[in-house]
Amino acid sequence: MKRPTIKDVAQQAKCSLSTVSLVVNNRGYVGKETRERVMKVVKDLGYHVTRSARGLASKTSGNIGFVLRNDHFSQAEPFYTRVFLGAEFAAGTHGFYVLLATIGPTFHEPESLPRFLLERNVDGLIVAGRVPTQFMNSVARFNIPTVLVDFELNRRRSSTVLIDNRAGAQAAMNHLIGLGHTEIAFVCGDINHPSLAERLTGYRETLADHGIPERPLLIDVHEPDSRIANGAKAMARLLQQKPLPTAVFAANDALAIGCIQEIQRAGLSIPGDISIVGFDDIDVCALMHPPLTTVRVFKEELGRLAIETLVQNIKDGVSTLITKHIPAELVIRDSTAAVSRAAGHRSV
Repeated sequence: MKRPTIKDVAQQAKCSLSTVSLVVNNRGYVGKETRERVMKVVKDLGYHVTRSARGLASKTSGNIGFVLRNDHFSQAEPFYTRVFLGAEFAAGTHGFYVLLATIGPTFHEPESLPRFLLERNVDGLIVAGRVPTQFMNSVARFNIPTVLVDFELNRRRSSTVLIDNRAGAQAAMNHLIGLGHTEIAFVCGDINHPSLAERLTGYRETLADHGIPERPLLIDVHEPDSRIANGAKAMARLLQQKPLPTAVFAANDALAIGCIQEIQRAGLSIPGDISIVGFDDIDVCALMHPPLTTVRVFKEELGRLAIETLVQNIKDGVSTLITKHIPAELVIRDSTAAVSRAAGHRSV
C-alpha cells in the first residue's frame, strides 16, 4: 500500500497543507472543529509525519548527538554505557533520536569530528566524561546547545550535569572512620579528571574534619586511568608501606576491584586485614567476593537529566547555561568492617 502523504490528508480534510502541518506538528492556532477534522483523517489514513518533513518545517533535525571517548568502551566498567541508555530512554519522550559517536583520547580536526557535527545533523550535543580540550574548542564553533556529563570546563561554555562527588567521598570516608580506620589509602587514576579530583578533595576534607593526619604515601594517583589493572598496580605499591593501610578508598569501582585482586594475591583478607570502598556501584560490585561497599551513582539519572537540560537549552537558546547535581549514596556491603588490632601490622 502507498504510504499516505500530507497532501492526502489535506484533500480529505478539505483544508490547506499549511493547516495540516500546524495540526500534526502541534504548532500555531487552528480552530477546534478543523483540528478535530484533520486528526480524524490522520487516524483514518494512518498518516505519520516523517522526521524529514518535520525538520523542513521547523528547521531542526530531531537528533541529539552523544559523544564519549572510545577507551571508555574498552574498560570493564560500563559507567557511561548506562548514562547513554538513560539519555536514550529520556530522549524518546521528547521526540528526539540519540546519535552515538566516540572519539579518541587525542583529537585531530577535522578527521576526528563526528560526522553528525560536520553535517550539522543534530540540534544539540551531550558529551559524557573527560574529552580533549581541542575537541570542545571545535564543538564551540558549531554554536549548538551542549551539555557536559560528569565533566566540566574551567571556562563555562556548556551546561553541566554532575555527580556530588565530594559528598559521596565524604560518606565513604565517614563510614571507614566510623569503623575505627585512620590509616586510609586513596587510589585514583587520571587525577586530572574533575570528578576524580573532587573525590580526592572529599577524602582530604574528611580526614581533616576528624583530626586525622594525612599520610602522603597513602595517596596513590600515579596511574594514567582508572581501569582494573591500574588499581592492582597502585595496591601493590601501597602494600609496601609500613604500616599497611587498614582501609582503601578507591576513586571508582574498577580500581577497587584491582585493589581487591592484589590484596587477595598477597594472601591478605578483605575486610579482615584491609577494608575496601569503591565509587559508582557498577553491577559487578554485588557479585564480588566479598561484595563491594561502594558509593552509588545513579547513572541512568545522569543521562536523563542531561537530556532534560539539553532540551531546555534547545528551547531557550544556546546562551542559557544550567548546572545540575545528582546526589550519590553509600551502599554498605561486606568489603568493609571494624578495624582489627592486627590490621596494618601484618607483613606481606
